[in-house]
Amino acid sequence: MTASKKDCRTDYQISSKREGDHLLLVLAGEFGLKNLTLFRKDLRKEMGGQKLQSVSIDFSGVCYLDSAAALAFFQIEQEADNQGLVLHLVNLNDEAKGIFSVIRTDILDRLPLKPKQGSKGLIHEVGQKSLYLARDFIDFVTFTGELLVALLYTFRHPRSLRGRDVLFYIQRAGVDGLPIVALIGFLMGLIIAFMSFLQLKQLGANIYVPALVSFGMVKELGPIMTAILVAGRSGSAFAAEIGTMAVNEEVDALQTMGFDPVRFLAVPKVLATVIVVPILTVYADFFGILGGMLIGVTSLDLTAKTYILQSLKTIQVFDVITSLIKAAVFACLISSIGCQRGFQVRSGAQDVGKFTTSAVVTSIFLIVVADSIFAVMLYYIRS
Repeated sequence: MTASKKDCRTDYQISSKREGDHLLLVLAGEFGLKNLTLFRKDLRKEMGGQKLQSVSIDFSGVCYLDSAAALAFFQIEQEADNQGLVLHLVNLNDEAKGIFSVIRTDILDRLPLKPKQGSKGLIHEVGQKSLYLARDFIDFVTFTGELLVALLYTFRHPRSLRGRDVLFYIQRAGVDGLPIVALIGFLMGLIIAFMSFLQLKQLGANIYVPALVSFGMVKELGPIMTAILVAGRSGSAFAAEIGTMAVNEEVDALQTMGFDPVRFLAVPKVLATVIVVPILTVYADFFGILGGMLIGVTSLDLTAKTYILQSLKTIQVFDVITSLIKAAVFACLISSIGCQRGFQVRSGAQDVGKFTTSAVVTSIFLIVVADSIFAVMLYYIRS
C-alpha cells in the first residue's frame, strides 16, 4: 500500500531541529519495508539521549509510504508514549492518513489466539488427550445418530436415494478393489499354508494344512484384511472427498439449498460399502484358499481334489455367515468414520490431510476392536 511513488527518490533523509524541549524531525524520500530497519534505528537515535518533552515528525517531504513503514511509525509512537514523550505526526496527506487508518490498535494489543506451546507436564497432557478423545467420541455418536436417522428416512422413502451415486461407489469401492483384494488374499493363503507346512511336516500332519488355511481365511483373515484394505482405499477417499467439499463450501451450499448433507453425501457411500465389503470378503476367502492350494499341490503332495475336500470339511455355514456379518459391520464402521471425519474438516488442505489420516487410523483401530468383540461373542455362542 503506497501513498505515492511518482518522482520519488529511492533513499530517505531525516533532518532534525530542536527548539527547547521540542524536537522536530523532517522526513524526506521513501519510507518502506526495504529500509524499515535503517530509518527506525535512525529515528530512535534522534529521539534518544535527549531530554525532550515532545516530538513532531513532519511527513511533508515523504513521497512513498507503505503499510509496513506506517506500522513502524505507530510502534515508535507507542515507545515514545511509554517514555513520557508526546509525539505528533504532522503534514500527512490523504493517502498517508488512509494507510495509518488501516492499523487497528485493538488488534495489536490483543493476545494471540493460539497460545504459546509449552511443556505443562504429563498429567496435563494426559488430561488434554482424554478430553480430546471424549469430544471425539461424542462427535462420532452424534454423527452416528444423524446417519441412522438419514438411513431410516431413505428406507421409508426409497425414491430419495440417489441410485447412480450408490452404483458409482459400488464400482469405486468394490469393482476397482477386486484386483488388490484378490492379490492380498492369495498371498495370505500362500503364506499361511507355507508356514503351517514348515511346522506340521515335523509331525507328519500335512493333511491339516488345508483345514488351517480355510478356517483362518474364512473366520478371521478374510474379513479383517478386506476391511483394512477398504479402509485404506475407500475410507480415506470418503473423508478426502467430503473434506474438500467442506473447504470449498459445497456442504454449506447443500444446506442453503435445503438438502441434508448426511443424507445427500453419506448415505450412498455407507450403503455401497455395506454391499461390496461382504462380496470382497468372499473373494478374499476364495483366493486365500486358492493360494493355500498352490502350496498344497506343489509342496505337500496333495491333489487339488483332496485339498478342496479337506477345506469343505472344515468350513461350516455358521462360519461363512458370521464372516459376512463381520464384514458388514466393518463396512459400516469404515464408511461412517470416513464420512464423519470428512464433515469435521473446517478449512485448508492441512485439515483435509489430517482428517483423512485420522479416518484410516480410527477405522483400523475400530475394526480390530470390533473383531475382538466378535471373537468373544462367537466363542460363547458356539460353546
